[in-house]
Amino acid sequence: MQFTIKRDVLLKSLNFVQGVVEKKNTLPILSNVLLQLKDKKLSIVATDLDIIFYDEIYDVKIVSDGSTTTSAAILYDILRKISSNSELNFELKSENKLSLKSDNSDFNLLCLPTDNFPTFADEFEGQEISLNNSRFLKLLNKTKTSISNDDTRHYLNGIFLHMTEAHGRQFLTGVATDSHRLSSSSLEIDQNNFNSLILPRKTVFQLCSLLAETSDQLTMQSSENKIKFTLGKMKLISKVIDGKFPDYKKVVPTSNDKILTVPSKDFVNSIERVASVSLDRKEGVKLAINKDNVQLSVNSANSGDGNEKIKAEFSSENLNISFNSKYLIDIASEIEDKNLKINLKDSVSPVLIEDLSDKNSYYVIMPMKI
Repeated sequence: MQFTIKRDVLLKSLNFVQGVVEKKNTLPILSNVLLQLKDKKLSIVATDLDIIFYDEIYDVKIVSDGSTTTSAAILYDILRKISSNSELNFELKSENKLSLKSDNSDFNLLCLPTDNFPTFADEFEGQEISLNNSRFLKLLNKTKTSISNDDTRHYLNGIFLHMTEAHGRQFLTGVATDSHRLSSSSLEIDQNNFNSLILPRKTVFQLCSLLAETSDQLTMQSSENKIKFTLGKMKLISKVIDGKFPDYKKVVPTSNDKILTVPSKDFVNSIERVASVSLDRKEGVKLAINKDNVQLSVNSANSGDGNEKIKAEFSSENLNISFNSKYLIDIASEIEDKNLKINLKDSVSPVLIEDLSDKNSYYVIMPMKI
C-alpha cells in the first residue's frame, strides 16, 4: 500500500482516535489504528472492544491499495510535531514496516498484520434518529458532571438516555446521578420510538469531543446492546451499559417552596474563593441564607477559614445549609442564565436548582451534614 495525504487531514482524525485507544493494553493490536486503502478512500478504525471509531478520508492520493495497523499514539505524536500543511508519504515496505516520509523526516513504524485486528458485525435494526448537533452536545455537557465513578454500581457510570413527554411534546432526556447529585437535560425530537439505554462515560466524553469539532449532521441508531452515532464520514459505535437505571423521579423534589435567587457568576466565583482554604476540597461550603444576602463560609481544621457575602433574594426566613463545594461549582457552571434559582425545603432535604434560560434542564443536589 502507498499513499500521500496532508498532515492536517490525517491529524484531525487521529486526534479522535486517541480518546478511544487504550494506552496500556493487554492486547497490543488494540493500541494500534487500522489504516485501510480501498475504493478511493482511506478508512481509519480504532477500538478498545467497547467503542469503535470509524472515519473515511477521500482527500488522499492513492498509489496502491492495502491495509496495515500501527501504533496510534506514536503516529499521532509524530504528526503533531510535523509542520502544518506538510505532505505525508506513506508506504508499506513489508508486513511489519510502514515508511512515513515528510519534508526532511523519515520514519519507519512497526506494524501488526490486519488479520489480528478485531472485526465487527455492523447491524442496527432501530430507526435512525436525526439530532441537532449542538443541542445534543449541550445535553451531554449538562449531564456528564453527575456521572458516577463508583464501579460497584456500574449502571450509574453513564448517562441514561430515554424518551419523556411533557405538554404533548416528545423529548429525548439525559439523566446522570452519583447519588449525591443529579443532572437532567432534554431536547425536543419528533420520533418517539427510541429504546432507553445507558451511554457509558467514556463514550460520552468521546462523543463530546467529536461534536465539539464538527458541525456535520448527527444521527443516532440503536440495537439491543449497542448504539451508533454518525457524523458525516465519522461513526462512533459503542456498547451500552447492561443494567437498570434507578427511578430517578423519586428524588426530584416537588414541594421545595423556599426560593433563593442568586447571580450565577458571583455565586461560582465566591465559592471558588472561600473554598481555596480547603486543600482537598473535602470541607463543605456553608450557606447562611438571609432575605437579601448569602454568607458563604468554608472552615478547614488544617488551613483556616474563608468567608464572603454576596447579594441574593430569598423568599423565606433565614436558613443554613451546607454543600460539597465541587458539586455546587460543577452545577452552577452549567447554568446559562445570569441568575441561579435554588428551590429549598430545609437544611437536610434535596435541593432543586433550575436554569431560567433553559427550561429543559434541572439539577438536584443533596446537602452535606457539617
